[in-house]
Amino acid sequence: MTIFTIGYEGLDIDAFLSLLTQHGIETVVDIRELPLSRKPGFSKRSLTNALNLSGFEYVHMADLGCPRPVRDRYRNDGNWKRYTEGFMKHLTAQEAAIAELAERTASSNCALLCYEANYNFCHRSMVANAVRDHCGAGVRHIKTGPRTKTASTASLPLAFA
Repeated sequence: MTIFTIGYEGLDIDAFLSLLTQHGIETVVDIRELPLSRKPGFSKRSLTNALNLSGFEYVHMADLGCPRPVRDRYRNDGNWKRYTEGFMKHLTAQEAAIAELAERTASSNCALLCYEANYNFCHRSMVANAVRDHCGAGVRHIKTGPRTKTASTASLPLAFA
């Protein structure tokens, strides 16, 4: 059992769908608190339609999204450590959602979806690790290209598309 993660930063919808197919994904689990995007094709309604037409299931789990106050603080101060602490505090209160996601992962090849290309600077890696800790699932991050943050840019605020 493996849980995948994917960020759509730098991708168009066709490249995104292609990556899902290449990795045998069956269900996309959107863990953005608000599944909206300025990027065409990645807001909830249009993404659901594109996924369903391509044979994928779409599930939105808002409880596993990063709360707005934590996102806003990170956008203002760029402090990844503080962001991580804030999100982990939120995540520890989401036991039921983690259990639900673990059950889904046991029955379907799931990919956690968020924006950032670099999973090291995205809450989806923390959610995936929580699922791993809950049920022993492996974690695999789908690489989406060269647009990733490095340690030198980690302190800069995310684009939050």
